[in-house]
Amino acid sequence: MPAITVDDPLVLPRIPRPDTAASRPRPVAKVITAHRQTEGAGFSVRRPFPGSLSMADADPFLLLDHLGPQINGPDEAQGAPWHPHRGFETVSYILDGEIAHHDTNGGGGVIGEGDTQWMTAGGGILHDELPTEKMYRGGGPAHAVQLWVNLPPALKMTSPRYQSITRDALRLLTSDDGGALIRLIAGDMAGYDGPGVTHSPITYAHVTLAPGAQLSVPWNPAFNAMAYVLTGRGTAGSEGRPVESGELVVFGPGDHVVVAADDRQAEPLDVLLLGGLPIRAPISHYGPFVMNTREEIVQAIEDYQAGRLGIIPADQLAPRNFA
Repeated sequence: MPAITVDDPLVLPRIPRPDTAASRPRPVAKVITAHRQTEGAGFSVRRPFPGSLSMADADPFLLLDHLGPQINGPDEAQGAPWHPHRGFETVSYILDGEIAHHDTNGGGGVIGEGDTQWMTAGGGILHDELPTEKMYRGGGPAHAVQLWVNLPPALKMTSPRYQSITRDALRLLTSDDGGALIRLIAGDMAGYDGPGVTHSPITYAHVTLAPGAQLSVPWNPAFNAMAYVLTGRGTAGSEGRPVESGELVVFGPGDHVVVAADDRQAEPLDVLLLGGLPIRAPISHYGPFVMNTREEIVQAIEDYQAGRLGIIPADQLAPRNFA
């Protein structure tokens, strides 16, 4: 799993282990196995939520899709052709391979290993996400996740915004013993800030734990807390609940989160840590639109059909398999 790595994590800022006399570990409330879902032009993803965990329960998050890890042969890679969004933000994090995108707000470019594309759809935008010509014609590894972050009612119609967060911009941290590499994408972790600028207060990080390593990290008590296992096996919570690839851990209330890698495996444990301040607003959704009322969904559909969410550039209208 390339993403971004370092030769010696001990040179990074360390997150001290919480004082268990004053900090309460978050217990594991439930473990959910991601279901399979077909998206875009026909690629398969694992989706831990929504499903057994609803959008309301994941608040302020709406959806998490996990592609791969997989190896595509030549002409096998697929993407998501032009489609609209309104009312939330899409956060695409690439662990292996690369994709390209265009949008009707003038954004675009290639998202490579370790990079994050943070798109605030807000009042409405059209975009596509396709393999680069290199990845389509030559094939190769593909591993990525996309997270949808809700917007509060007052910001549902905010102007679209695009952030390109390169791998070099991520805040890199480690655990007290150097057994974990933490790539902080957004939010605060133990007083360190990630580069992502968020409308809804969240924390989002990709953690790699060496076999047998444990991470105990302070977590805002006002935030919910989840851990999604990308690859490997390990445990969650101070109670040591077993977890493996494709499972989502939902933590209960407390002051810090504990995850650990199985010491009987050769490969590391890779997890996403995510949590945020619940918005607690009504959710009405239809496909790529997430609003607060049915009337707003109807308006979004009408605006899309009338071209008010953006117009696909003429040179992008022809069907294509790569960007």
